[in-house]
Amino acid sequence: MTDDLTTPRGIADHHLDQLAAHDPMTSAWLGLHPGDDRQPDLSPEGFEAHAELARRTLAVLGAAPATDDPAERDCGRLLRERLTAELAMHDSGEDFRRLRTIGGHVHQVRDIFTLMPTATDEDWAAVAGRLRNLPAALDGYRATLGEGVSRGLLAAPRQAARVIDQLTGWTGEGTGSAGWFTEFVAGGTDRLRPELGEAARQATAAVAGFRDWLRDSYAPATADTRDAVGRERYLRAARFNTGADLDLDEAYAWAWSEFHRTLGELRAEAEQVLPGAPLLAAMQHAEDHGHAVKGAEAARDWLQQLMDDAISALDGRQFDFSGPIRAVESQLAPVGSSGGPYYQGPSLDFSRPGRTYLPTLGRETFSTWQLVSIWYHEGVPGHHLQLAQWVAVADRLSRYQVTDGIVSANIEGWAMYAERLMDDLGHYAVPEHRLGYLDGQLLRTMRVILDIGLHLELAIPADSGFHPGERWTPELAAEFLATYNGSPVARRDSEIDRYLGWPGQAIGYKLGERAWLQGREAAKLRRGAAFDLKEWHMKALSQGSFGLDDLVDNLAGL
Repeated sequence: MTDDLTTPRGIADHHLDQLAAHDPMTSAWLGLHPGDDRQPDLSPEGFEAHAELARRTLAVLGAAPATDDPAERDCGRLLRERLTAELAMHDSGEDFRRLRTIGGHVHQVRDIFTLMPTATDEDWAAVAGRLRNLPAALDGYRATLGEGVSRGLLAAPRQAARVIDQLTGWTGEGTGSAGWFTEFVAGGTDRLRPELGEAARQATAAVAGFRDWLRDSYAPATADTRDAVGRERYLRAARFNTGADLDLDEAYAWAWSEFHRTLGELRAEAEQVLPGAPLLAAMQHAEDHGHAVKGAEAARDWLQQLMDDAISALDGRQFDFSGPIRAVESQLAPVGSSGGPYYQGPSLDFSRPGRTYLPTLGRETFSTWQLVSIWYHEGVPGHHLQLAQWVAVADRLSRYQVTDGIVSANIEGWAMYAERLMDDLGHYAVPEHRLGYLDGQLLRTMRVILDIGLHLELAIPADSGFHPGERWTPELAAEFLATYNGSPVARRDSEIDRYLGWPGQAIGYKLGERAWLQGREAAKLRRGAAFDLKEWHMKALSQGSFGLDDLVDNLAGL
């Protein structure tokens, strides 16, 4: 597609090209500009340049002639909504205090290396250059956070403390290792290994210095900052993450009803795992006595086989897997990552395939009772199928719609839909695996309750069965998770850190799933006997990103 600045799709792709030229993280994600050794510009000037690009694009879009092409209108609506939501976050000063345990600015300086090719001397030379540029990137971010301090825009103490711990993990000080960067470059070519080793040591030292500044200077300044962001900031963040103006009170009430429904189903399944036992005892039984894999590498291989088997079972029946979308790799997450598994999408040319990541959290034994549904979510038919299919049809949409225009609640909602579809198709034949699926469903429902409840400090309903009438605090959230969720303590703690540091994101899972299910049922009603689920799936997966304000209507019309 050419950069025709008279059409929304041309304007959107021109914006993406400009963004990739400005931001090396975007460029690396897309697989563009090989040999680029820049780090993201995390200085105040870097964030302002990003915002100015959004303003220019909106001005061009506003001046473009009207169009009757539905595909062009969809792209234009998405571009306008996404850039407006981005600017609302920027203009309110969120960049000055975005220090959090997952999806934070600081994580980019390490995550960018996992997006780089490492096959040749030239590839590794770019890695070495990027390592040498890491100290300046952290200096820029120190300036941004320092500006936040001067403006009274700070992260909460909890987020600062957890990021400090993460950075210590990167350096290897907590485990006595040489650190993540040194371990990463150990696979470099012989000719460049000395240069890579020295660059890795410089990067590690820079991370340690930034960590010390956070601990000694920044964290004390956050002492009076509250975890809860309040309704105004929450609505702005929720719009950015869901592409919708939500009725938060309706969503909170709906989540409680969904909680009680799912809890009843979960308890019935627990009876199949350990008859007569309490819910958490059945989960612990699944953890201790259910199927498990010994060793991190073996767990990675087991999860790879799970995804390969899912492709074989679904191809030609529920979906069409063709060409590069069949390629997905199971990986182990680097030390110092978030406690939850995650997915990284393919580059635009598929030279880097989609990858799922399993955090080991120091474990040597990996119980699979929860992992099956999680990998249907992260891999196939969840994130990987949707995001790889989007890349495959990017030339028919716009590259922007399937990359930077992604709406979190859309993709998380699809991944939740994928978990449920696998249940409908009978893929949780082992009771402990279905217990894990329902446990995950309940957790994502609890996310809506806790994310909204904590940040708005709402009251717990009288019929909740859990501290009725009290208002949410992190301590009550921890007790809520401990009472109903079967995850290890470290994972539950990571969940609370996530909600408090990334307001409005965790609600997108269940609210997005609700939109996908509503859209499918509306399409079935409209098409009647002519409705074909496989056909609908592939059309739905080929339409690109929509916010929740638009998703149901678009799905219903397929």
